[in-house]
Amino acid sequence: MNVLVFDIETIPDIDGCRHLYDLHGLSDDDVAKAVFHKRRQEANTEFLSHHLHKVVAISAVLRTREQLKVWSLGDLESSEQELLERFYSGIERYTPRLVSWNGGGFDLPVIHYRSLLYPINAAHYWESGQNDTDFRYNNYLNRFHDRHTDLMDVLAAYQPRASAPLDEIASLCGFPGKMGMSGSKVWDCYLQGGIKEIRDYCETDVLNTYLIYLSYERNRGNFDQTQFLEECQLVRKTLRESGQTHLIDFEKAWIEQ
Repeated sequence: MNVLVFDIETIPDIDGCRHLYDLHGLSDDDVAKAVFHKRRQEANTEFLSHHLHKVVAISAVLRTREQLKVWSLGDLESSEQELLERFYSGIERYTPRLVSWNGGGFDLPVIHYRSLLYPINAAHYWESGQNDTDFRYNNYLNRFHDRHTDLMDVLAAYQPRASAPLDEIASLCGFPGKMGMSGSKVWDCYLQGGIKEIRDYCETDVLNTYLIYLSYERNRGNFDQTQFLEECQLVRKTLRESGQTHLIDFEKAWIEQ
């Protein structure tokens, strides 16, 4: 089966927040400060509810029989609609196993809400057996099916109290973990025009997730140690030959297995 590891980066949906909370006349930064303050009062966190996020980057690792590819969908000028359309288009084309870290808890719900705003056809993603019986007992929507494997959820045995951060699990496994940014810095980076830096950071997150997925597959007996090391070497080779500084730096930071 083709494998598509994905991760999103988001900012506050400024236009939506203006509309919902009557914040017209405020700058984008002031709108964000207002909704962060509101959220802090309500929940003692600035992390906004899912429906108040806007997608600014979707990064992926695609593994097929023929290739391994690491990239961010669209380009620096792509709209949110284009990013979402490309995400669903990849699912339509490859019918991959989706792999994420907390994708069921965050990324996919955000994608669902944001997709409602646009005339996007995501029929293949939402398939659950009505038109294709292969999806009846293994689809992208069921938490306990593996067509979407949320590694954070699975490894915690579906117990929220056992969930762990991607960065720490990656580091414990000998992978680089977070490099140079965190999700909490994305909004400030975006305000400074740093969409490339956001996309680069998102790509390192999907790489960490993919490497953990390889360890998970080894643990399940789908890879033996030789196959695991071969896959890791393919990742290293891909990164070294990418010509992209952030990917080369990721490979250099990766502890030899």
